[in-house]
Amino acid sequence: MIITRTPFRVSLFGGGTDYPAWYLENGGAVVGTTIDKYCYLSLRKLPPFFEHKHRIVYSKIENVCAPSEIQHPAVRAVMQEHPSDHGIEVHHFSDLPARSGLGSSSAFTVGLINAMRALEGKITSATQLGIEAIRIEQEIIKEKVGSQDQVWAAHGGTNYIEFNHNGRIDVSKLIMRPGNHDILNNHILLFFTGFTRIAETIAVKKIENVKKKASQLNTLHQMAVEAKSILQSKEPQFENIGLMLDDAWQLKRELANGVSNPQIDEIYNAGKAAGALGGKLLGAGGGGFMMFFAPPAAHNKIKAALSNLIHVNCNIGSEGSKVVSYEHYE
Repeated sequence: MIITRTPFRVSLFGGGTDYPAWYLENGGAVVGTTIDKYCYLSLRKLPPFFEHKHRIVYSKIENVCAPSEIQHPAVRAVMQEHPSDHGIEVHHFSDLPARSGLGSSSAFTVGLINAMRALEGKITSATQLGIEAIRIEQEIIKEKVGSQDQVWAAHGGTNYIEFNHNGRIDVSKLIMRPGNHDILNNHILLFFTGFTRIAETIAVKKIENVKKKASQLNTLHQMAVEAKSILQSKEPQFENIGLMLDDAWQLKRELANGVSNPQIDEIYNAGKAAGALGGKLLGAGGGGFMMFFAPPAAHNKIKAALSNLIHVNCNIGSEGSKVVSYEHYE
């Protein structure tokens, strides 16, 4: 039995510049962090006593005889890329709902690759995991997704991630003075909007709009660079981070129809009125989790203003995907 634990992420700046259609021509960068909320996957060899060879348990249960019959696209692709003579059983558990803007789909893919390679007796580096998950999602499944979620899930931490014209992805830990990481952590509030969405639907619109929205994407890229500089400075001006997030959210709303809607705007405006400096809807848009950036003194007022939503306590900087249980057997 193998169990992997893979973190979800909160992207702060630069989202949209991580689509290959953009960064292979223009470069891109994001600033953000993983949180202590996780996707768990258990994987084991399935004994040969059943009519089916493979069993996949997530929001559905699939009992199949061949990987090609699996409906879940990531499981089908990963198992076809890692063929096995024996049957496999996969179970998925999660701390937070899927399709909620926290990179859950990529966390699933990264965690499954990690588990399958562990079953083969292989140790996989964070860099390998991220690159392989990007390849699976973008080239094998053909999903219209960016390249940041896979990297967050694999590497973990609070980082500046740079996407280069040649396709290389560089991950740099944000080195902050003692205490500043905790201050950043204590400014972040997460609320579940109560509705989820399919990220790819909105992502397709963003990709189609890349050339039309060059000005916004260039600005979002520069915001990531500036945020890196602020957070690594001797005395970070956290108020500026909040105000920049507000500006970035307004830009993100311009990238495609469906990023926001009247319900989301109402939630965002209520948080701002209660004392948030800024914030954003996490992920591609359309639903999921709203993140607010606010001084701790304003948190209770913001929670009261949004008492109809689920507030999720979290801490930033969690480590990347890891095998938390490994029981070897033949």
